[in-house]
Amino acid sequence: MLQEIETERLVLRTYNLNDAPRAQKLGDDKAIAETTFIPYPYTLEKVEDWIRNHSSLIENGDAYPLAVILKSEKQLIGTITIRVDKNHNKGELAYWIGKDYWGKGYATEASKKMLEFGFRELNLNRIWAPVMTKNKASGKVMQKVGLRYEGTLKQDILRWDKYEDVDVYGILKKDYK
Repeated sequence: MLQEIETERLVLRTYNLNDAPRAQKLGDDKAIAETTFIPYPYTLEKVEDWIRNHSSLIENGDAYPLAVILKSEKQLIGTITIRVDKNHNKGELAYWIGKDYWGKGYATEASKKMLEFGFRELNLNRIWAPVMTKNKASGKVMQKVGLRYEGTLKQDILRWDKYEDVDVYGILKKDYK
């Protein structure tokens, strides 16, 4: 079983089904869906199905989806994940934070810990993150935690009948401090 990961203000831990209503409430926000890859509407059924898959993903080492818990409120505020590509020994970093918690540095704090986990515990060679080009805040988070902008995938995804560009950020283990 994956151990909890603590930061100064956060606990990153595995999800349980009791988290589903809170995750659904936070994640079912068009403002989040517009700049991330989470489904919208984000129904309770979708969240519960997603959580039910976590234990096998973690056991198989395929992905580590973790609940981001704010210590001061003992409350779920978002999600952070590393999806592992075993063939190429790399991980994809992804997260979302509830809108009420934006601009407070929680994504940066959680991302720093996930990079440490990815490089130290999982021994990945590379961690990368896709960020919708229009999501300037996430681009800044990536740079703050040491990922470098590597390029833009033009019209890479179709979101609500509109093609969106995706910026790619990445860092190699040898460049990780």
